Amino acid sequence: MPLPPGMEVREANPGEAGLVPVAAECICSPDRHPALVYLASLSPGSRATMRGALDTIAAILIEGSGALSVPWQHVRFQHVAAVRSRLADTYAPASCNKMLAALRGVLRAAFSLGLMSADSYTRAISVKAVQGTTLPAGRALAFGEIQALFAACDVSKPGGARDAAAVAILYGMGLRRSELVGINFEDFNPATGSIVVRGKGRKERTGYLTNGSRDAVDAWLRHRGDGAGPLILPVRKGNIVVVRRLATQGVFDLLQRLATKAKVRTFSPHDLRRTFVGDLLDRGADISTVQQMSGHASVTTTARYDRRGEVAKRRASELLHVPFVGRRS
Repeated sequence: MPLPPGMEVREANPGEAGLVPVAAECICSPDRHPALVYLASLSPGSRATMRGALDTIAAILIEGSGALSVPWQHVRFQHVAAVRSRLADTYAPASCNKMLAALRGVLRAAFSLGLMSADSYTRAISVKAVQGTTLPAGRALAFGEIQALFAACDVSKPGGARDAAAVAILYGMGLRRSELVGINFEDFNPATGSIVVRGKGRKERTGYLTNGSRDAVDAWLRHRGDGAGPLILPVRKGNIVVVRRLATQGVFDLLQRLATKAKVRTFSPHDLRRTFVGDLLDRGADISTVQQMSGHASVTTTARYDRRGEVAKRRASELLHVPFVGRRS
């Protein structure tokens, strides 16, 4: 089968397939460009991630190229197989499969636009996912660390109250930071404590603020007020509340500042989400319910944050006696 213009497969090293550029261009109008059409179908929070994945794959296919310069409609099974091999040598399985999902999405767009035949498309996407498991990145926070974060928030001031509300929602509802900044005041029902959350894939779910989480949000609302617009707002120096949506990077920054103030080891917004899932499962919550609360597409994803198996393994390891006796020289 002849290779498409601009690409050829060679053996770079024994057993390692490499793609060598010859000359390639993707000349398409924006409404018929497979990468642009695919990215437009994603939620705003996913576009940057998948654009980065496509840029990585594009550089493998054609050195020095990006997502918008690859003729995706010419990608075939052998190219996808070579990309999979290169990714598997460099990235963790979960990252590889996310990037391969982006590639399949672009090829599906090319097929839907009539730029690929059904046979070429079916063969190209038939490459299997990369197998293997890795431990989730990040860490869970101890209960004492959560307490220290709240203790570091002076809720008598807008900045401290806003920070406490952000931690309360991230930990108390297990939200992604993009979900946190996407909440509007109108999404909050003061009567029930419910909040409408817009997650990945434009999927909505309902979460609930209870006990301390509700108290923290109420403390923030005393400063924010009940006007329409984003629930969590930026607070400038001088405790000036700015009525605009907080950026996702702003969530990361405020948590880092708060961690330093509370003398808590650095953590990410996602670590609060991981802690939410783990703590609920530790306390006996049903895993399918936790899946729904966290907005995971699959219960398998939720299970990756289940710490109960690790506790059982630790207890089992303590049954074994290792007869080491240190000797002084």
